[in-house]
Amino acid sequence: MSDMTPSDPAPEPPLPPEIRFLKILVTALTVTMILGLVAIVGLLVIRLRAAPPVLPELPAAITLPEGTRAVSLSFAEGAGGGRIVVLTADDRVLVYTPAGALLGDLPLTAP
Repeated sequence: MSDMTPSDPAPEPPLPPEIRFLKILVTALTVTMILGLVAIVGLLVIRLRAAPPVLPELPAAITLPEGTRAVSLSFAEGAGGGRIVVLTADDRVLVYTPAGALLGDLPLTAP
């Protein structure tokens, strides 16, 4: 009896060069995306496991000059244990010691 299916399937014809090139591009993109994802996860793990930064200690009180309002507060390291820098709403820079004593008052002017 003769079956309609051959015992050995016919070999598939080779893919056209354009299709083979696209397969290579898709594979390369997949590998690149996987490596990028691994790098991002690795960097997140490294950053999240790092010790938190040590914040400077604030003085019990800082007295601003009358009529000023602080907009920004920053810490500067340097001689004498560092400085506390306050930017006010009226464009002045106030510099304080870590104990809270006023060191300087600098007005900001446009160049």
